[in-house]
Amino acid sequence: MAHLERKKRLLKKYGLKGVNKPKMTPKHKTKKAIVLSQSGHKLKLIRFGSQGMGHNYSAAARKSFKARHRKNIARGKMSAAFWADKFLWNPRSSRKKNPPKSQKQVFGRKK
Repeated sequence: MAHLERKKRLLKKYGLKGVNKPKMTPKHKTKKAIVLSQSGHKLKLIRFGSQGMGHNYSAAARKSFKARHRKNIARGKMSAAFWADKFLWNPRSSRKKNPPKSQKQVFGRKK
């Protein structure tokens, strides 16, 4: 019963809709999103994404992120990299923003 009480308390405290359902946290000072991850009876509150960074989710940036974090993504849903890959870097996600002008520069080509 303690497990269910803790889960209910954490869901209410952070305003989450359910377990393994990420939520954006725009007012958090450092992290972009939060999720309460569950594997069996193990619960883990995970904050992921950098609030200070831009939103360069271009195909090249996505490929680079996946290459850089491949091992951590493979650890599964109890890792922050897994949720960042699934929630922030997914091309089919509802977050379809273009990169800021400062990050659109293509090197080797003059404007």
